[in-house]
Amino acid sequence: MGWRDRFGLRKARRKGKARFDRAADDSDVKALIEFAKSRVGVEFFVEPETFATSTTAVAVATDGEWIRRRVGSPDVIRRVARDLAAPAYDVQIVGYPKRMREWTARNKRGLSMDD
Repeated sequence: MGWRDRFGLRKARRKGKARFDRAADDSDVKALIEFAKSRVGVEFFVEPETFATSTTAVAVATDGEWIRRRVGSPDVIRRVARDLAAPAYDVQIVGYPKRMREWTARNKRGLSMDD
């Protein structure tokens, strides 16, 4: 079974209002999975579809490192999270974790975790 069939990307592409963004593809979902498998304590935060972008998900590790990728629909990332036994939250309800903002600030200044 292919990734699109497994995670429902084809179905997710059929509906939606995004106009300027490219569609989610296998590499987006694979990047989130690889990130989650290679880091500790990853949580997923589902971002809603907008006029300009399709549904995205942010994967945030315990240390605050994060990535954002297109997922097509919230169902896709929830299925991925369930398969990885990781939590998935709606970012409009819970917001982003503080550690994510701290990690971004550290990396903008060029500091490491030890500084």
